[in-house]
This record gives sequence, structure tokens and C-alpha cells, in this order.
Amino acid sequence: MATNEQEPASNTIKDPADWTTGDEPATGAQQSYLHTLASEAHEEVPEELSKAEASQRIDELQEKTGRGQ
Repeated sequence: MATNEQEPASNTIKDPADWTTGDEPATGAQQSYLHTLASEAHEEVPEELSKAEASQRIDELQEKTGRGQ
């Protein structure tokens, strides 16, 4: 009998530090969202972030602002 339970997505989520493109510059979408979150959190966003750094900062700011829950 088949169930509707889904397998955990553990292999689909990687730590940004393990990304092969993590050292590349942050994307335009990341930069835009970071600035939106930073504005809501009343924080500054450093320029020249890598994709991995931007992702980690987005996670931090989402937690602080309550977005992404």
C-alpha cells in the first residue's frame, strides 16, 4: 500500500559553503531581496557579497524580520 508521505528533502538543500558557485558574486535577485530585508531590519548590507554569503545573510535577516517562515 503506497502512502502519501514524501521523502525528506535532505539531498536537495545544500549548505551555501558547499556550493560550487558559492564564491561567485551575489545575483541581482539576492542583492535586491537583501536590501529589502535589511531595510525592514534597519541594518546595512555589505557590498560585494558572494552568492553563499548573500544566502546566509538572507537567512539571518529572514529570521530577524519574520519573513520566510
